[in-house]
Amino acid sequence: MWKWIKGLLLLVVVAVGAASAAGYYAMEQLKPPAASEEIVFTIPAGTSSAEIANILEEHGLIRSALIFSMYLKYKNLGTGFQAGTYAMAPGTSIQDIIARLNAGDTVKEETIRVTIPEGFTARQVVGALVKAGFSEEAVLEVVSDPYAFKVVSSGDGAMRAAAIPPSDLYRFPLEGYLFPETYEFPKDITAFEALRRMAAELDRKLATLPEGWEGQLEENGVTFHEMMTIASLVEREVVVDAERPLVAGVIYNRLAKDMPLQIDATVQYLFDEQKERLFEKDLQIESPYNTYLNAGLPPGPIASPGLASIHAALYPEPSEYLFYVTKKDGTGEHYFGKTYEEHLRNIKKSNGNG
Repeated sequence: MWKWIKGLLLLVVVAVGAASAAGYYAMEQLKPPAASEEIVFTIPAGTSSAEIANILEEHGLIRSALIFSMYLKYKNLGTGFQAGTYAMAPGTSIQDIIARLNAGDTVKEETIRVTIPEGFTARQVVGALVKAGFSEEAVLEVVSDPYAFKVVSSGDGAMRAAAIPPSDLYRFPLEGYLFPETYEFPKDITAFEALRRMAAELDRKLATLPEGWEGQLEENGVTFHEMMTIASLVEREVVVDAERPLVAGVIYNRLAKDMPLQIDATVQYLFDEQKERLFEKDLQIESPYNTYLNAGLPPGPIASPGLASIHAALYPEPSEYLFYVTKKDGTGEHYFGKTYEEHLRNIKKSNGNG
């Protein structure tokens, strides 16, 4: 009897020892390898936790994929691991690895950040991209090509920038179609791809306009290109958002009466850098963009309009105003007039003589 009990006790001791040894082994396998430099690795989308364990083992971040997988199953973890590119050093604790995989703490892609303010001309867009590291020659080649975006790849859909009316009068065919925004581009992006992204942003912003906005083009008696031209005039002329629809209305009123628009911004567009003030000789420069010498709209936009100016060009505020002059009080607001006589009085008032 005692012999049997001793045998049983011996088996228990051996079993406990084996379990302890197995537990010790598992704990040792869960300890991180010795620390060294960071290793960059990628987890593709749809990768299972077991496959992720194999990736971690292959890169020396864990000792055993099998033990790691068993630990995840025991702790009910691993279902929230996120795909992406990670940078971790051997020596990172198991808890930290799991936390970073759950949080999607991936390597941030190196990018190029470019801000295009509202009202920037194509020439200014070129300057901003060149400053960001793009080749001036490559950027100019795209913005000067009237057919740059005529061919669109499958799935992109028809871009507005691919339907610009052909003309030999444009300074830059893509003028006005490169939407003003702050962009984050991948570091290896080409000039064509960057400009295409900016042109595609216009389409994305148009999609946020009120439903049925395209019907306003016919109601206003303009094409999309002409609307964008009006929007660019508003953008360059107006500082106060509340006045944009009113100034757009003045433009439509003058067009309806076949009056020259006489917009200073169209003359300023002829210079690579804006002048502090225009002189009479400037207003006589021969150019299809000079709205002092030519009736109607210029051949195309003179800058990249923001969404507020596009909205104003689509939904102008009705009025009888035909003139406006900037107040010289620093507000950027305007005096509006219905007649030339009233306009002259507003000019005096603006100069402090009214």
